[in-house]
Amino acid sequence: MNKKSIITIVIIVAVIIIAAGAYMFYSNQDDGTVTIGYLPSDHDAALFIADAQDMYQKEGINTKLVQFNNGGDLMTAMASGEVDVGYVGITPVLSSIEKGVPVKVISGVQTEGSGIVVSNSSGITSVQDLEGKSIATPGEASIQYMLLKYYLNQNNIDIKDLKVSAMKVPSMNDALKSNQIDGMLTYEPFVTTAVENGNTELVDSSEIIPGHPCCVVAASDDFLKEHPDEAKKIVEIHGNATKYVQENPDDSVSQLPKDIVSNPDIEKKSLSGINFVSGLDDAYKQKVLDFMNIEVDLGVLKEKIPAEKIFYDVTA
Repeated sequence: MNKKSIITIVIIVAVIIIAAGAYMFYSNQDDGTVTIGYLPSDHDAALFIADAQDMYQKEGINTKLVQFNNGGDLMTAMASGEVDVGYVGITPVLSSIEKGVPVKVISGVQTEGSGIVVSNSSGITSVQDLEGKSIATPGEASIQYMLLKYYLNQNNIDIKDLKVSAMKVPSMNDALKSNQIDGMLTYEPFVTTAVENGNTELVDSSEIIPGHPCCVVAASDDFLKEHPDEAKKIVEIHGNATKYVQENPDDSVSQLPKDIVSNPDIEKKSLSGINFVSGLDDAYKQKVLDFMNIEVDLGVLKEKIPAEKIFYDVTA
């Protein structure tokens, strides 16, 4: 075989490999599966109920649920195109939008639902006692960190005067039990679990900022543009699943992931105390905008974000 023939064969093989790779890439990128990110919290109960009851499948939507440690990680995945839809805290969503990440809030999920829990051996009985103590949050990108910063600010305490660390939420209760930390600002069901284990809830987030938004359903602009019908169905499913949780909190417990429900009785208490919501009515939008203004005042956000860059009504 001459040199020219060998070169021709090599070129043909290279073209075939490139073509096959391109085919695999694009088929994997758009195989009809909607990737939904979430956090290990019963705040996302509507998502879990919808999945457990095959609500997505009944509407012809194939889904893949992916768990993240915190909202910052989830939004990073959404920014890179790895996640289409996310059940995630409003704080990381607003921070991402400010940075230019093309995402929109398409529904509320719940309000409030977090709290500061302290160990009874920590000596903490008031907000002033938090100074110098070790407090864990899910991370600086989380709504819990923002709530801590706001609560301290309202009481003339600088967050730098505390030993604040980022920690995976499922690990916080063990860290509290072993005195690795003095307290934590976390979300349900881990607040209720910690209290049931003999610790003290210093303050609930409903007392820090009454009625504050927490988790939302966010979707990438690409997904909204390319799959408007699926986006609309997802919001409708979220509404139906939310109604089910509201009307059947006890029955919902058995349908939640096992890594979230460590104790069914505790989970029932947690779930029944969460204010679940769906949709984007004017009252809810205003709560988000008010919350955004607080974040601007705290320096969490550099400037206010126009409403049209935050919300997208899939029903319009």
